[in-house]
Amino acid sequence: MTQPPPPPPHEPSQQGGFGPPTPPAPQPGYGYPQTPQTPQTPQTPPPPGAPPTPPPPVPGYGHPQPAQPGYGYPGQTPGYGYQQPTVPMHAPSGPPPGGGGGGRKINAQVAIIVSAVVAIALIIGGGVWYARSSDEPGGKDDTAGSTGGTTGTTGTTGSTGGDAKGGTSAGGEEKVPADPASKVLFQVPAPEVSKDDNSVVVSGSWATDTVYAKSGIAEITGYDPGKGTELWTVPLDGPVCTATRHVTDDNLTAVVYQPDMPTKADPSHGCSQVAVIDLGTGKKVWTKTAKTGDQLISFDNVTLSGGTVAAGSTSGGVAWDIASGKQLWAPKGTDSCYDAGYGGGPKLVAVRKCGTYEARQLGIQTIDPGTGKVLSEYKMAKGIEYAGIVSTDPLVVAADVGDSAGDGSGISDFFSVDNKTGELRTRISAPGEKFAARCDTISRIEQCTGLVVGNDRLYLPTEEHEGGGESYSRTNEVVAFDLSTGKQTGQRADAGDGYTITPLRMDGDSILAYKRPPYDKGGQIVSIDSGSFEESKLLENPATEAVRDVETSMLPEYAEILYRKGRLYMSQVYASEPSGTDDKEYLAVAFGTGG
Repeated sequence: MTQPPPPPPHEPSQQGGFGPPTPPAPQPGYGYPQTPQTPQTPQTPPPPGAPPTPPPPVPGYGHPQPAQPGYGYPGQTPGYGYQQPTVPMHAPSGPPPGGGGGGRKINAQVAIIVSAVVAIALIIGGGVWYARSSDEPGGKDDTAGSTGGTTGTTGTTGSTGGDAKGGTSAGGEEKVPADPASKVLFQVPAPEVSKDDNSVVVSGSWATDTVYAKSGIAEITGYDPGKGTELWTVPLDGPVCTATRHVTDDNLTAVVYQPDMPTKADPSHGCSQVAVIDLGTGKKVWTKTAKTGDQLISFDNVTLSGGTVAAGSTSGGVAWDIASGKQLWAPKGTDSCYDAGYGGGPKLVAVRKCGTYEARQLGIQTIDPGTGKVLSEYKMAKGIEYAGIVSTDPLVVAADVGDSAGDGSGISDFFSVDNKTGELRTRISAPGEKFAARCDTISRIEQCTGLVVGNDRLYLPTEEHEGGGESYSRTNEVVAFDLSTGKQTGQRADAGDGYTITPLRMDGDSILAYKRPPYDKGGQIVSIDSGSFEESKLLENPATEAVRDVETSMLPEYAEILYRKGRLYMSQVYASEPSGTDDKEYLAVAFGTGG
């Protein structure tokens, strides 16, 4: 079943062609952060229970809204291209669990797998991941790319802030324009989806100096970053399942996709194809698969680090050299542990699982990307079933200890770990009712959204709460935690009455953040100085109703957002059949200041 490619984007003659989406469900108030905990050894929690069945997807809004529930994963209908995650339920046969060893190994009989459809909502989780800025240790590993969370930079604390007239944000590359007012640069119409398809995964977007690239239905298309003109299309045999946010110096990235198009009779062919895409030329460099026994491995996640493509699954992890496609390691039947997934960027970190479902032991291993050799390991308390990699340098891990978050966010605590020794530096308590970040710790190990790591600090948004204005409104803040002590620094960036703020990525020493607007304003991109926490406005979108309707259908909770060199790109992670209205629907929209 071949889907037609989406029609080419067009430059808007006016801003009234956008169709309004429906309002989302309301959100409850929040409590301000409590005094963070001092470093401690994690206590052994009871095994986490299966998350509840998610609600239907939540579209954007364009008008005033009632109080909204705390940040949980937005429910989504599973689209074609998504491999339903699996959960090991029984202990593997063979020797008792070990610590992970020096190579990437797995017992072929590691577990009996059952479908965990309830994890589908966790896959989207906002889909808003951003790459490190180019001045991070290890060189320019990333340009702006979006499929999940945010790894931040390490650097000095404090800076002078951006100049109000064309300066740059503190230590970064993003300029503060004389006039931040933006205009719509282009829109990419939503691809056609049949009723039989229901919805199709289209996650994955990247922005470089020369291209904005976005996954469509069984294809990836590159557009001129300012005009939206189609530059190239890479066809795929089936829908994209997942993609890395990372991009190499020479513009290579990686995706996982299905080997064929789903049909009603055969709705999934597994996520077995790993491909490297050249975003500069619009070519597929190579496609690889791997087997455990005589079965193709279906991958849950993929990342890049140090010239290596690494993909994890419940069958174990596989890695390839990004340039040649040579396989570097694969699962073996001599160990009872397996690599569930990897975090990439400046370092390569594996989440290695040992033991049974009810007595799991997770090892957070910093590994050599060329050989898979374990350089250091932090063993989490037994019983913690899932963990997400927030950042690999400095190493920050998120987990829902004892299933205590209570909001579906996947986060109750953050663990700051020393990469060199594997020792715990500190543990940070982040109650779900107080903080708005989230992680898909079940399958997409690297997909933690709405938070940033940089300057040896963790920057977290608080949950929404009532604003201070005379009229009803909602707002929140961004606060900072020291990764060496676990304590809050006392810094706070207020979103402003009627706005809610979400960190996107680091730009030098500064934090880039998106501000969701009130019903009568346009969204904003701001730069937050890491020393003073003063904000500089980099971009503000038009406040017309038609533009707001489209913008608020692509908010951080359930879409992908990229900001690069004065341009804001917002895109969907699912393509669905038309809603039945005459309103136009879009796969992506771009805004720019033109300065």
